Amino acid sequence: MNVDVVLGLQWGDEGKGKIVDYLAQRYPVIARFQGGPNAGHSLHFENTSFVLHSVPSGIFRKGTVNIIGNGVVIDPVIFREECQSIESLGIPVKEGLMISKRAHLILPTHRIIDAASEHAKGSLKIGSTLKGIGPTYMDKTGRNGIRVGDILAPGFPERFNALKSKHISFLQQFDYTYDPEEGEARWMEAIDYIRQYRLIDAEYYIHQCLKENKRILAEGAQGALLDIDFGSYPYVTSSSTTCAGACTGLGFPPSKVGKVYGIFKAYCTRVGSGPFPTELFDSEGELLREKGKEFGATTGRPRRTGWLDLVALKYAVILNGVTDLIMMKADVLDGFETVKVATSYVSGNLESDRFPFDTDAGIHPVYKDFRGWNKNLSLIRREEELPYEFMTYVRYIEDAVGVPVSIISLGPDRDQTIIRD
Repeated sequence: MNVDVVLGLQWGDEGKGKIVDYLAQRYPVIARFQGGPNAGHSLHFENTSFVLHSVPSGIFRKGTVNIIGNGVVIDPVIFREECQSIESLGIPVKEGLMISKRAHLILPTHRIIDAASEHAKGSLKIGSTLKGIGPTYMDKTGRNGIRVGDILAPGFPERFNALKSKHISFLQQFDYTYDPEEGEARWMEAIDYIRQYRLIDAEYYIHQCLKENKRILAEGAQGALLDIDFGSYPYVTSSSTTCAGACTGLGFPPSKVGKVYGIFKAYCTRVGSGPFPTELFDSEGELLREKGKEFGATTGRPRRTGWLDLVALKYAVILNGVTDLIMMKADVLDGFETVKVATSYVSGNLESDRFPFDTDAGIHPVYKDFRGWNKNLSLIRREEELPYEFMTYVRYIEDAVGVPVSIISLGPDRDQTIIRD
């Protein structure tokens, strides 16, 4: 048995939460492999809406085991609030959730460093969510971090205070006012809450599941174009958002990767700073934002909007070895007379269909136009009822990328999902 992977192919916000929740009915184990509470995975079902930040999106499927992997960073306060909100819906979270001992903890001072650093950048800020995620990953790679398993050790208070002191010394370089004690009491209470969960050696647990032929779905956060190595650096996140990150974020070998589900919107969005070649600054961009309700699930910030970028999509597909494409929010394009797709970039006198090293260097997209469809896709439940114009759009994407679109989402609810043969 292999591990199947779900990940975003754009700049995040592709709709991974809905798809993981939908696919979870086929998988007894759902494992989140990277990112932190900057994720906002939205789920809609049975007249209920919920946004998950740290907990895997299979938590609402009865009998499913959900794992927070070692590649994730956890804010104990946000985690406790999230779990208590889920519990208020009658979901026994503690029964269905396990946490890797190797996952790293976000300290209150990590959030302060994040805010001070972003403040110091001024107009060059990268658009951080200010949740302390970047500084936590910095401590992880700098070998200073505190992991979930450390909260079980007798010397945990001393380790916490030592790292806090290191952070206070680091903050002296910034012209930034803060209270070093802010939020610490709540953080310690939340640590006690985490101790109530099953803290596991997740790599061994996953290995045993594979040995027992249990199906595992690995859930990523953010998107491939925000990857620390291959994204639009430096406007990226701090973890590996690609398929390779699933292996290092959960502890299974590359030979065990099965299907790779790559999720993309039928158009593009981005939150925060950074290059966005197909961004729209006109009424069509505003209409996409309005119809798609494009506001950050975690931050509430309005998302930048633009046409689908096939150059970037093909790049993400080859990085991740995508086997199945999943198209989200196709219904948002209902009513547009013309739908555009970027097929290449022009920079200077050169035209290329390759995603460049520097995506901020005067790039102009070359578009192919498609006739729009005058039909409400959100009401359609069978593939044969999809309009010809829309299927022309879908098939062009499949041919250009070389991967089939296996699932089409036509709305936020579970039943607004078409599985294609």
